[in-house]
Amino acid sequence: MISLAYPWALLLALLPLLLIARKPKSEPVDAPVIPVGHWLSDMPGVSTQGKPNPWWRKLLVLAAWLCLVIALARPQHVGEQVQMPITGRDLMLVVDISPSMEEQDMVLHGRSINRLQAVKRVLNDFIDQREGDRLGLILFGTEPYVQAPLTFDRETVRTLLLESGLGMAGRATAIGDAVGLAVKRLRDRPQEQRVAIMLTDGANTAGEISPDKATDIAAAAGVRLYTIGIGADSVIQRGLLGTRRVNPSRDLDEELLTHMAKKTGGRYFRARSLPELEMIYDSINHLEPIEQEGQFFRPVTELYVWPAGVAIAIWLTLMVVRLAQSRSRFTPETEADHG
Repeated sequence: MISLAYPWALLLALLPLLLIARKPKSEPVDAPVIPVGHWLSDMPGVSTQGKPNPWWRKLLVLAAWLCLVIALARPQHVGEQVQMPITGRDLMLVVDISPSMEEQDMVLHGRSINRLQAVKRVLNDFIDQREGDRLGLILFGTEPYVQAPLTFDRETVRTLLLESGLGMAGRATAIGDAVGLAVKRLRDRPQEQRVAIMLTDGANTAGEISPDKATDIAAAAGVRLYTIGIGADSVIQRGLLGTRRVNPSRDLDEELLTHMAKKTGGRYFRARSLPELEMIYDSINHLEPIEQEGQFFRPVTELYVWPAGVAIAIWLTLMVVRLAQSRSRFTPETEADHG
């Protein structure tokens, strides 16, 4: 719909009527000679011959004035109501990309895939479902790295996750440093919205901050920490002497991950297979629901340029007509002088 930002400005449209009503009725007198009169002689509505302006010129001047008044009233087109991005959580994804994540103990459609491939697949769907959240991504090994700061741009987070590779951050596992970096990125956000989800398949083997210290820092900063231990309990390996059953998750420190989650108000999850990993992230979706109430706004398009442009066009037209009349009036006299 069309609306006016300053409707009271329309009162200025009555100004010409007030000027006409207050104009004194008296006999015409000779106008005084003005030193700058020759500068004004070509202006619309100014006559040097004492003749009244034609009616069409008065109408154009009035139309230009009305257009200027409308422009001052600032007409706007107000569009349909649009919902702003939903306010949700500030959620940091912390993913272990150490070489141990290459263990192929996950199964997809009957085919073995490694742990990082499984994480990418599940997180891809998880990111889709977190519309309205600010998502960030930290990848860690020997060192943690902020791959994507907190952002509403879920597509960028997804792309950076899918492009991550095993061993990019080193060959060890710095759980404490990774959690500490996540807390550092979350501590300035609203307290009820600080969430970190850390996934690993091992124990803390590197870093400057111990996991216990990092957990204390997270608890003090109000960051809820959800920890996920990934890896099957047993797989069958084939060798020269036959097959044997081994535990590929023997290095997973479940006690530490459980303690970290419990102390910060989160939960620990164990993902032994791809379906379990999918259910874990579904559970986190329910534990950390997205706020559905969002603010609405109406897009506004300014339209004042159109009446202002019409007023300028009318004024320029009157100027051109005035100049043309002045030239036609003086041209015969000039030719006579040359003759």
